[in-house]
Amino acid sequence: MHINKALITAAGPGQSALPLQRLVDRDGVEKTALEMIIEDVASAGIESVAIVISPGNEDAYRRAAGTYLDRLTFVIQSEPNGYGQAILCAKPFLEDSPFLHLVGDHLYLSSQGKACAEQLIEVAKSEGCSVSGVQPTKEKMLPFFGAIGGLRLPQTDRLYEVKRVIEKPTPTIAEQELTIAGFRSGIYLCFFGMHVLNSTTIEILERLVAIENRPVSLAEALNELASRERFLACEVEGHRYNIGIKYGLLHTQLALSLSGVDRDRVLSDMVELLATQK
Repeated sequence: MHINKALITAAGPGQSALPLQRLVDRDGVEKTALEMIIEDVASAGIESVAIVISPGNEDAYRRAAGTYLDRLTFVIQSEPNGYGQAILCAKPFLEDSPFLHLVGDHLYLSSQGKACAEQLIEVAKSEGCSVSGVQPTKEKMLPFFGAIGGLRLPQTDRLYEVKRVIEKPTPTIAEQELTIAGFRSGIYLCFFGMHVLNSTTIEILERLVAIENRPVSLAEALNELASRERFLACEVEGHRYNIGIKYGLLHTQLALSLSGVDRDRVLSDMVELLATQK
């Protein structure tokens, strides 16, 4: 499997401005979230990136892309018709080839030498199939993520054969259908916001969008993909941070700072701040 294209979706309601936010990275350099996402993509050797945005946002995204502007293709989703349709908007760019897909409201911090995107692409190449990144997630966070059910692959620590995918399941549904052996109660494998997908996924999305009179989620297509062909989930060695939820930007900035060159300074500032609060 040869993967040389990436697709970022950033056109969802309430999502458009998130990749434009500025944060300080682990090296103490101020950047936009978009730049940090593209850096993760570039670490995997991918130079061609499309980003799905809402009408009227192209100029802002051009400015936010910084030095990565020359590798970006902008795709406009003219109407907010859902996640699945947003991916389909980029079909001419993808040209039926496998691609790395990321969401524009997450940032990814690796806990090892390889960036998160590089880890996922290595698995997709070695296994020759679509792979979704996942992360063990507490039950209280289920309203924010799609989740998978399946079986751990024999003699592996972080790979799972996906049998079921549900978008934002309730705790009851998750307990009934998504429990995976080896995880303690209340912990589920939820999407990392990063996938390597093939043309079958696009084919499924096209059919679902054509027959459903409503927005279609990627999770629906992936659930069907799991029933049609081999589809794996990889527990990425790292963390994803959702900057679109309450205090998401703050949580993400703290994670970046506390794992970076300014850790001691930030800790000192936090202690001083806490000492002044009553």
